[in-house]
Amino acid sequence: MATPVKHLLAAGTVALAALGLCAAPASAAPEKNHPKAADVVKKAQTKKSSKGKKAAAVAAAGAGAAVAATIDEPEPDITDTKVTDYACELGNAITIYTNEKDDAHIALRWKKRLHRLERVGTTTGALRFENKNYGLIWIGIPAKGILLDSKLNRQLANECKNAEQSKPLVTAGLEEKKG
Repeated sequence: MATPVKHLLAAGTVALAALGLCAAPASAAPEKNHPKAADVVKKAQTKKSSKGKKAAAVAAAGAGAAVAATIDEPEPDITDTKVTDYACELGNAITIYTNEKDDAHIALRWKKRLHRLERVGTTTGALRFENKNYGLIWIGIPAKGILLDSKLNRQLANECKNAEQSKPLVTAGLEEKKG
């Protein structure tokens, strides 16, 4: 009866050592009771160290995102700009400030904060502006606009339309047939 208890205690020590919860070294007692215990401990330590590296990488990426989010960029100057309001689905609203003298940048108001976005060239002709510090991407096409968060890989606002884009489409062909 004492032998199975001894084996259970040794196995428990190996498990605790693998988790790093036991103060005694993992190789001290279990090697005498279980010849394969050393292999189990080595595998557990290898997994723990690789998980630790992965966790450290994730933490570093998260810290980088947190640092980027806390960077206080100066608010863009919106004097002498053209203001365009966009109504988006789910009740979201975006305001874009454009300057005729500087078509390489826009100022975008999203959730009570003003962001400066820089123009990025596209092959499709769509207007694409980015703020890499905050991960914001504004894509404007003739039918609508969309705001993306590249850091979280998700949409922030979709189906954003200004007053011009919200007007119903009327084709010239239909008007001629009616008249």
